[in-house]
Amino acid sequence: MPAARNIAFLASDTPLAQEAKARLEARYGAHAPEEADVIVALGGDGFMLSTLHATQEIEAPVYGMNRGTVGFLMNGYREDDLVERLEAAEEEVLNPLHMKAVRVDGSVQEALAINEVSLLRAGPQAAKLRIYVDGRLRMEELVCDGALVCTPAGSTAYNYSAHGPILPIGADVLAVTAVAAFRPRRWRGALLPKTALVRLEVIEADKRPVMADADSRSVRDVASVEIRTEPDVRHRILFDPGHGLEERLIREQFV
Repeated sequence: MPAARNIAFLASDTPLAQEAKARLEARYGAHAPEEADVIVALGGDGFMLSTLHATQEIEAPVYGMNRGTVGFLMNGYREDDLVERLEAAEEEVLNPLHMKAVRVDGSVQEALAINEVSLLRAGPQAAKLRIYVDGRLRMEELVCDGALVCTPAGSTAYNYSAHGPILPIGADVLAVTAVAAFRPRRWRGALLPKTALVRLEVIEADKRPVMADADSRSVRDVASVEIRTEPDVRHRILFDPGHGLEERLIREQFV
């Protein structure tokens, strides 16, 4: 990327991240995100996601340094040579998912998700879902704890825990993955084009309540959810050379 003259440091609420922010600002200066050439996010993957959402209207890319736990979306933490690291960093552009959730009472809530949109049972009984792809019924009834649609960037998060596939960052596909499927018992999910519109309808929504979640923004008592890629939103994220998302997604499959 071009020379990083003005750097904005954002940090999670943890003492470790806040202390790092104070030291880095003392060394490299402090700027508002709107005035910055690059935004440095200090925390874990959850904080990176919230930073990307919060700054999506700002042109500056985001470079994360891990002051959290897993840090899949983060670079290693090091205070020396930060400007040189930023100038050498490689950029990935991520398009989020758009979620339109209709609740049982008819109200509508919309949200964007960089990782995944998930539907999860919100009561003691399994959820029953009906799946449409581009307006065509593809599954009459999925009995499960839930289901999710994820991006390649999110494929190593909740999707992977639910035994979904890891997707190469340039694959232009979405993964649909069931969470603890009971019927059909052997259904392993589906891979769909990035342009697909996925509609999940909740069967017996009053008896079997379901919640929807888009990157930790939750909607309760949903009747249906439509999920599609949002091409008009572009998240710019920076990685150290040789440690970008493409390499990380490949490496994760051999762990």
